[in-house]
Amino acid sequence: MQRICVIGGSRYFGKLLVQQLLTAGHHVTVINRGSTPPPPGVEHLVVDRDDETALTTALGSRTFDVVVDQVCYTPVQAAIAARAFHGRTTRYVMTSTIEVYDPATAALSTVPHGTPVPEDVVDPAAWQVRTDLPWHDTAYLEAHYAEGKRQAEAVFTRDGGFAFASVRSAHVLGGGVREFTGRLAHYIERIGQGTEIAVHAEVLPTVFIHYEELADLLLWATTATDFTGPVNACSDEPLDVRALSAVIAAQTGQEPVFRTVAAGAAASPFSFDRHYAMSNRRAKELGFSFSRTTDWLPAAVAEALAASAARAT
Repeated sequence: MQRICVIGGSRYFGKLLVQQLLTAGHHVTVINRGSTPPPPGVEHLVVDRDDETALTTALGSRTFDVVVDQVCYTPVQAAIAARAFHGRTTRYVMTSTIEVYDPATAALSTVPHGTPVPEDVVDPAAWQVRTDLPWHDTAYLEAHYAEGKRQAEAVFTRDGGFAFASVRSAHVLGGGVREFTGRLAHYIERIGQGTEIAVHAEVLPTVFIHYEELADLLLWATTATDFTGPVNACSDEPLDVRALSAVIAAQTGQEPVFRTVAAGAAASPFSFDRHYAMSNRRAKELGFSFSRTTDWLPAAVAEALAASAARAT
């Protein structure tokens, strides 16, 4: 049994991770602002992670084997957590994102076109940190989501005082009420209604992961391995938006209607005209096995279709 603290963990794959940790017999502490209580058997600390004094007070004399941070978006939040958990844990795992590799958001080293992007394209040990930027401003944070994640990883890597690992997640899908981004529902609705889907002339593939598989990988990163540094989390088999739409069309019986937009123009979710599909080679070498996207995507689509039909009745 390990003592594990989860910051966030109140919805989607984080909620599933908490249940998996509890089922595995670990002592689990959840930290959030109290809007959603954790399941029975989980210690619950209600506190705003952005309030360093309150966080330190709430933690008291507690120590943990591992901290899993599901909701760190800025270097300011990372700096607060690094100070608060210094001396309280020996390992810290942060959920990050594929968007750290988006070439539209930073000057990054390039890989050959079509080559899956490895972790070292964004090295947190060398990334510049700017805590003086307006990270508290919601609009600024939304516009700089990828940079906030890059800088948060950098803070933990250099200033944490504990072993640090980041899990850079692909686009997460799950179907039904669990598909909380609404992106899969976006396609189901438009294809079902014959509404145009805006795509680029040359759509490039991206990578996905099922929410259950991401929870499994986070469980593995938390309890079954001691790697440090970033690791990419994505199912095998990248898909572009047309292939994704074809899976939906096969179940709806409606053919998608595409409208081409210019390069650089706004398009539907997952329509990318820039290459940053990730490589999952490092996670495999460390011992994690991934499914193929087409193994689980049809069931996720069916679940989302059922949820959509239920909402309509």
